[in-house]
Amino acid sequence: MTTDVFPELSLAEAEREIDAHIFARTPEADHEAKLLRVAQALSLLGDPHRSLDIIHVTGTNGKTSTSRMIESLLRAHGLRTGLFTSPHLTTLRERIMIDGAPLAQDALVRLWQQVSPAIHAVDQASLQRGGPRMSFFEVLTVLGFVAYADAKVDALVLEVGIGGLRDATNVADGRVAVLTPMARDHDKYFVGGLPGVAHEKSGIIKPGATVVSALQKDEAAQIIVAAAAQRQASVFWEGAHMSVASRRVVPGGQVVTLRTAARNYVDVFVPLHGEFQAQNALIALAAAEAFMGDGVPRALSLPAVARGFAGATSPGRMEVVSAEPTVIVDAAHNPHGIAALADTLRETFSFDKLVGVVAVLADKDADGILTGLAGLIDEVVITQTRSHRAADAEELAERARLVFGADRVRVAASVPDAVQMATAIASEAEGEAGVLIAGSITLVGEARRHLQATHMPATVDAHTVVTASAASDAPVEEAPLSARDQGVGDSPLEDAGDAGAIPA
Repeated sequence: MTTDVFPELSLAEAEREIDAHIFARTPEADHEAKLLRVAQALSLLGDPHRSLDIIHVTGTNGKTSTSRMIESLLRAHGLRTGLFTSPHLTTLRERIMIDGAPLAQDALVRLWQQVSPAIHAVDQASLQRGGPRMSFFEVLTVLGFVAYADAKVDALVLEVGIGGLRDATNVADGRVAVLTPMARDHDKYFVGGLPGVAHEKSGIIKPGATVVSALQKDEAAQIIVAAAAQRQASVFWEGAHMSVASRRVVPGGQVVTLRTAARNYVDVFVPLHGEFQAQNALIALAAAEAFMGDGVPRALSLPAVARGFAGATSPGRMEVVSAEPTVIVDAAHNPHGIAALADTLRETFSFDKLVGVVAVLADKDADGILTGLAGLIDEVVITQTRSHRAADAEELAERARLVFGADRVRVAASVPDAVQMATAIASEAEGEAGVLIAGSITLVGEARRHLQATHMPATVDAHTVVTASAASDAPVEEAPLSARDQGVGDSPLEDAGDAGAIPA
């Protein structure tokens, strides 16, 4: 099938052309001017973002999983939804979801035809002033706003790329602002430690908005309180207004009881692993209540909440992607995320041997990531992704040897080679052995594509899990399930992506 925009190309070829053009653009650098460029492009297109009803989501860890659960809950209540997240794992269309599905290829081609003249006009104006072209994330943000306005969504769940105050998405006004846990990250971007992080992320709070915040450290909470007061925004806090009352591990995820300002939701199945995902589910539910109640938490339908959570996925986050041996991918990319990953793995799986595949981006805390993994994995295969931001494998391996000891470290030149090496080691091990792939979203994306092409997939029947969980009284403190008993659980993500993360 060919397209009117690219008459000599198939839809797949046209998508690759659009992808190549967008990701040939440089990442954001002049953060102060990017909001102006995005606003100018949107103005040329009729300011489509002004027609959207928005839940704006930021935080250091958990914001993508939380965003996906909010969207699923709203869709389960009959709303037409948009979801904007980043980065993507396979196709850029994953970043622009409508009613739970990635933007269709033909819709992307039409969208590009509609939006590209405005993009190029802003490019030329910026270049004439001595500035850069629009960055790839700025372009994607404009594409998203136009797509959601054209689709006439009832609600847009909008995840920031990085930070909040200066993020390209912050041209929009969110009626609900969601703050997931904050921690130090991107020290070159955030000035002033954790208070600086909180200041930047609190920038999404708009006058009169409703804020839903996860539990934060005191120095971050003080910044949030001040920002909300200045903008006359009401704040609902984890701990004070909502809590995870209980949780227990079951095959394929966990069963939780969530207490919000509106009601108790008892024994709800969440098909995601880990205590942090229970926290994400709580924040997502409170955000949905605030949105549906026009700023005042509204009790939601229990069957709809159950459907919303049961349908939630979080690809690349504690996701079992292959069996024989069990292979788990997780996009944890900082020490806080690695700590949550370690707790979840110990709670959920019982491996006799665990082999790691690790690659990180050069601007990340590699030593903190390696130290967090050292007590979790028995051997590690160090590699590097195809991203231009990737840390060199040999240099990373030298640091790994200082943490793990030389006898526990191996090196592979590419992600496919590393995955093959790790799965071979696990397959030859006695007892229950598995592979953990973690350290970067670019690593997860490359590993998933390789595994989908070469290994046996792992599956889980969600209906069976829900039925089984209803009869289960197993508390979280009980012995973890073996990997054989686990299914796919669709942590923390890094920023909006990078131009080399997903090749065209």
